[in-house]
Amino acid sequence: MTLLMGAVAYDAKVVTIWSGFRAWLRRHGLPFDFVLYSHYERQVEDLIAGRIHAAWNSPLAWVRARRLGEARGEPVRPLVMRDTDCDLRSVVVVRADSGIDTVADLKGEAVGAGAVDSPQATLLPLRHLRELGAAVEARLFQVGVGLHGDHVGGERDAARALLAGEVAAACVLDANHLLFTQEGTLPAGSTRILTMTDPYDHCNMTIATSAPSDLVEEFGALLTGMSYADPEVRPLLDLEGLTEWRPGRATGYAALEAAVDATGFYDASGRVTATAYDP
Repeated sequence: MTLLMGAVAYDAKVVTIWSGFRAWLRRHGLPFDFVLYSHYERQVEDLIAGRIHAAWNSPLAWVRARRLGEARGEPVRPLVMRDTDCDLRSVVVVRADSGIDTVADLKGEAVGAGAVDSPQATLLPLRHLRELGAAVEARLFQVGVGLHGDHVGGERDAARALLAGEVAAACVLDANHLLFTQEGTLPAGSTRILTMTDPYDHCNMTIATSAPSDLVEEFGALLTGMSYADPEVRPLLDLEGLTEWRPGRATGYAALEAAVDATGFYDASGRVTATAYDP
């Protein structure tokens, strides 16, 4: 039997990454292959239906897989995640010269966010603002809908809108705030952080109940055994944005679960209930 994994093709580099990992895993004795999806909803449905054994899932896809799996008697678990998936934060930034000094100052203002399905640039930071009592007008930048924020185009557009004065604040991943500054989208010193979310976890390798346990354990052992010092896998790890694979954990998704409930994105059984969401 071959262990079959799903991944979402949010960028052409996904083919390079998983083709390289496939060759490495097979050379180390694991019968492994992967299939690509155009969006996460189909990938999750196929995972729970048993058409694939594992899914490289976004945090939102993990939430849906967990709910859908429990509802259908097919519970899932996180096998591994990247070191860079642990304890992330989203930030709400404003222009450095704006008169917005507290979250309360955002009342009634337009706030730029990513696509409707972006955990880091929409669901989590907007929930954070609601919890702080800020009644804002969310302006979504719908780039890469269905990719769960993996395509950062929506975040980048929100940042540009902030700089242009079209919105009073923008929601972005903390690391992307740094990236946008480094690349010049947000010139150095042009913005400041108004508030940030609590830490949360990002992607994980989600495993289906039906997956062959021996191959799954070998898969996990090989991934966590990858060394950043290995010249063969280091370029692939760089492309995937990690230095090491870590054992997966399911404890970092409580805030996203709450945001999903608050917005009605999925129901308790994992059905898609979000309005105006057509991946």
